[in-house]
Amino acid sequence: MSYSNNLLTLAKWMAGEFSNQAQASAEPVWYVNLRLWQRPIPATSLGALGGVFLFAEQASGLNPENIYRQRLIQLSEVNGALRANYYAFKQPQDWIGAGQNPELLSKLKIEHIEALPGCTLGISIAQIAGQIRSFAAELLPGSKCCFRYQGETKQVMLGFEAAADYFKSFDRGINPDTGAAIWGAIMGPYHLIKQQDYGSEIAEINQAASF
Repeated sequence: MSYSNNLLTLAKWMAGEFSNQAQASAEPVWYVNLRLWQRPIPATSLGALGGVFLFAEQASGLNPENIYRQRLIQLSEVNGALRANYYAFKQPQDWIGAGQNPELLSKLKIEHIEALPGCTLGISIAQIAGQIRSFAAELLPGSKCCFRYQGETKQVMLGFEAAADYFKSFDRGINPDTGAAIWGAIMGPYHLIKQQDYGSEIAEINQAASF
C-alpha cells in the first residue's frame, strides 16, 4: 500500500537530527541542550504493523555519549485522521546509538517492541492558503500514557509540533499522585531546529510499500 500525502509530509518533516542549542543558550535555566534523532525504519522490518515508523532517541548536547529515551513512533491514518502511536523496546540498551548508526535498525523485528497503551496521539494540520504549515499532536482525550522504567511505572504527557525545519517537543514527565510535571517541557516546548534531513529515507519506504 502507498501512504497519503499528509502522512508522508509529516514523516519527512519529523525525520532528521535536531538540536535546541539556540534555545538552551538563550534560556539555560529552563532548557538543557538536547540533540534528538528521529530515524525512519525500513519498511521490511515492521511492515506487518502498517504505517511509517520512526526510531527516536536523544542525548545531552554537552555529553553526546549519554544517549537515552529510545522509543518508536508509528505514524498511521485511521479513517483519514492522522495518528502517532508510541512503542517501547523490550531491551532498549540494544538500540542505543541507532539514531546515528541506522544499520543497527536492520535487525529490528516485531518481537523486539511492545505497544504502549494510552500512548496514541491525535494529529491536526495547520494550513495557510491551502498549504501545510505544520502538524500538531496531542494525546487523545482521556488517555493516560504510562511505561515501565527500572521496575517502576512512569507517566508521561506526550505532544509535538512538526514543521519542515523544526520540531517542538511538549513531552513531560508527570507525577501520578499530583498530576504535576516533574521533568521535560515544564516551561513550554523544547524548540529543536533540524540539523540533518533524513526525509529521503521516507520516499524509499513509500516506494517499497507500494509494491
